Amino acid sequence: MRTWIFILVFAIGTSACIAAPPVPAPTAAISSPSIVLVPDTPTPTKAPLPTVTPTFEELLYPHTIEGLREHEFRSGEIQIRETLFQNEFYSTYFIGYPSDGLTITGVMQIPAGKGPFPVIVMNHGFFFRSDYFSGDGTDRAAEVLVKRGYITFSPDYRSWGDSDVGPSFFYSGLAVDVVNLLNAIPSIPQADPQRIGMWGHSMGGGVTMKVLAIDSRVKAAVLYSTVSADMQDVIERWGPGCYGDIAAGEQLYGCNSSDIIPESLPHAVQDAYNFAAINEDQLKLFSPFHYLDDIKTPIQINYGTEDGRVLSGTPPEWSKKLYEAFVESGNRQAELFGYDGQGHSFKEDAWFAFMERTSRFFDEYVKGEN
Repeated sequence: MRTWIFILVFAIGTSACIAAPPVPAPTAAISSPSIVLVPDTPTPTKAPLPTVTPTFEELLYPHTIEGLREHEFRSGEIQIRETLFQNEFYSTYFIGYPSDGLTITGVMQIPAGKGPFPVIVMNHGFFFRSDYFSGDGTDRAAEVLVKRGYITFSPDYRSWGDSDVGPSFFYSGLAVDVVNLLNAIPSIPQADPQRIGMWGHSMGGGVTMKVLAIDSRVKAAVLYSTVSADMQDVIERWGPGCYGDIAAGEQLYGCNSSDIIPESLPHAVQDAYNFAAINEDQLKLFSPFHYLDDIKTPIQINYGTEDGRVLSGTPPEWSKKLYEAFVESGNRQAELFGYDGQGHSFKEDAWFAFMERTSRFFDEYVKGEN
């Protein structure tokens, strides 16, 4: 009995002393390498700026009175192209000169002698281009003045005569051509650029008024059967300008081809012109009538009492309206003369009386004779 117990105890003790097989220590799991894909960075580009569409007012500003006052005029020398006539009293020449990239033609007359002579710029009225020749509308008056001792210049303006064609809104382009002529006068040795007067008939009166509103060099101006200085009056009588082909437009009723709107102009500019032509507030910006406070030039206004009875004429009320506005503005050197029975172009005794009055006016304010 004791022997059996001993064997059992020994077995239990022996089993307790046998080491269990070793358990391997846990090892850290080896993870797969992670790959981070970095996308290509595109080259930075500037975001396009939003386009700003100019307003009608901005597109038309260069043609307004204020815009023309800021205009950078581009002129040059007067070139004599041909001698047209000479006598013992004066010589007549066909001329050309540059005006903002265009070539403008015209007629110049110079008295015999060395000079320097005072100058009168002669602005002609409206003619159909197909009927017009250089000097038309100014030749009678120019002959009187050159015999009186004045150099006379009669510019054709753009699109008349042999001049180049360029846009003109509410006489703006025509006024630019005349101012560029003023800038070119010093290129004629016999001319005195400090003594300049201006004469304008019908549409040429409107051009003269626009020049006076933007340039102060003119010593005196004479208006003869002038169009209104208020563009509202002009548009109401003859309509807006012609679009595209000038010759075709001149045959259309209600198309005022004194304005030039080439088809090559951007449509936005053409639309802006059409907008202004029917907008009374906009038309004021182009009208010398609304800038008379700035015009201190002595001015003489002449009209025929029978003018304006046909559509091509200019109503006497336009001349009276301008004179009254000049008086109200404080211009004490404004004069108004009506000629009984005369129409758009004066005849016989009335013509000679008008030119004698014109000559004396220029003698006083341009020559400086009392």
